[in-house]
Amino acid sequence: MQIDVAATSVVDVYQMLSSLVTPRPIAWVTTLSAGGVVNLAPFSFYNAFGANPPVVVISPTLTREGRRKDTLVNIEANGQFVINAATEKHAAAINLSSAVLPPDESELQLTGLTAAESSKVAVPRLADAPFALECRLLQILPIGNGPISANLVIGEVVSMFVDDAVLGERGLPDPQKVQAVGRLGGDFWCRTTDVFAQGRPQ
Repeated sequence: MQIDVAATSVVDVYQMLSSLVTPRPIAWVTTLSAGGVVNLAPFSFYNAFGANPPVVVISPTLTREGRRKDTLVNIEANGQFVINAATEKHAAAINLSSAVLPPDESELQLTGLTAAESSKVAVPRLADAPFALECRLLQILPIGNGPISANLVIGEVVSMFVDDAVLGERGLPDPQKVQAVGRLGGDFWCRTTDVFAQGRPQ
């Protein structure tokens, strides 16, 4: 099977790409609107891209109708966001928070979750998430301008919250305790508790 991207619909390209680039971590992002409404949304176009300074990138793509998502609008307005741990315990709530709500309605009420004060940004974190990355915006890089086009939101991590309960012997998060989930293609998700270790070559 060979796919000519230029001759394929945007939706079909998205579905194939998201089925091939797997597993993808989930950034469960809280932002704050100009009116003080806490927005919560998951993004699997996400990863860490450096440590000096610590940098993460999320991509709130435009919708299939070409609309900018509330997450992107809020980050553009105040330059801050928080990435919360996406765990198996909250899998249903993560999925539910992807629903399209009016900008003046918070996904916190929809999911029944509560917010907690962050240490260095005005945007709150999720109180029940085992870790959270507080971020300040460095740059937004739009790529394309049509439906499902990318907006690379590059953020610097300025503070990290980690619940002591998920730390392992070395003082780092233990994947068996965090129980993060990730995205595959279509409606499929994955767990991160079935793990193996390999030492790096010298």
